[in-house]
Amino acid sequence: MNKNDIANIRKQFKLNNDLLAIREIYNVYVQKESGEIYHHVCQPFQMLELETQELFLGNFKKVLTGQLDSKLFELKFQRDAEDSTQTILFDGLQADTTEDWLEYMFAIVGKMFAHTVYEFDTVVTFIRGEYRKATRKRDSESEEGGDDEVYSNHFILCSLNRTDQPKKALLFDYVEKEFKSNTVFDPIINLQSPISGFLFPAFSDNSSDVNHILYCAGKANEPDFTFIEQVLNCEEIITADEDKDGFELILKKVIGDQVDSKIISNVYEEIDKVIQENEENEESEAPMLDYKDIGRILEVSGVENVDTAKVEHAFKDVLADETHEFKASNLIPKKIKIDTNVANLSIDPKDLKNIKYIMYQGKRCLLLEIDEDVIVEGFRLETETL
Repeated sequence: MNKNDIANIRKQFKLNNDLLAIREIYNVYVQKESGEIYHHVCQPFQMLELETQELFLGNFKKVLTGQLDSKLFELKFQRDAEDSTQTILFDGLQADTTEDWLEYMFAIVGKMFAHTVYEFDTVVTFIRGEYRKATRKRDSESEEGGDDEVYSNHFILCSLNRTDQPKKALLFDYVEKEFKSNTVFDPIINLQSPISGFLFPAFSDNSSDVNHILYCAGKANEPDFTFIEQVLNCEEIITADEDKDGFELILKKVIGDQVDSKIISNVYEEIDKVIQENEENEESEAPMLDYKDIGRILEVSGVENVDTAKVEHAFKDVLADETHEFKASNLIPKKIKIDTNVANLSIDPKDLKNIKYIMYQGKRCLLLEIDEDVIVEGFRLETETL
């Protein structure tokens, strides 16, 4: 799934939406430490109160929110895994009765708590529904298109959430007109920050991909590898941070520790060109870069004495895998931070070429090229010629 696929389904999680039909919702309350199921209940989603529906819809959107390879990961199922979660989910998706669907979901809950112990009670929520997407936009003149013809895909979404104990508080009773202490002891289900979750199947080119699943981590760049391997039975992954760190180490191997800011800026620009070309061609697969691609990018960026063999050797040294491919979108930082004991700067990667590191009157200086006046506390700074 690319970011557009995810955004398209995420925005459908709203009330009274004909493009998203949620059939059932299944909640399982699991006690901390023991992992025992204290309570579980299944009911039609539309039977919930509207306020409760909205709370859950917001939670499901959270499961589908975040950067790919940082918070969200498209995972590939392991082949021939014992007690495969892929098979359980697929059979659950095809189940004719609610009872059969519950049996499959119950099996996944068992796998979740067979390998992990939580220090707080948790609630596992499953929904089964149908996601529809119009094949083309409605024409304003002919009024054809829109909902007249849609792509239709069934899905299962899971959200794992922690519970919190209510805080002690002083309340004012409007009826009795008196101050009271909060005596509520019911645990609060934290729907704002899911511990993890997943969407099955993944969607690509408006069709289902049952060989992949979209996994949501609780925190960016901190996926739960036990959950991925033991619960979902999926292959290992590399986070965006790990990809970026590996790429930077390879650059140091090839270029060295010291480099002109313009060259680094050129490298980022060349990678961005690859990403933009991919988007213009409307490719569904994210662009990947191997050692040959990296070698070409470094050469056109102005790096001297670089060749394919040198880059391949760096891949072997850093990653122990010369066949590794980087996802291009993981390699460009959103912001470049320059921290000094005098000032901290945060700039866009494309503006790095406007910064020079110079020696002036025996002092180290950062020279920042700008095309506008500088205003400080309402005052325009005077221009000084060096």
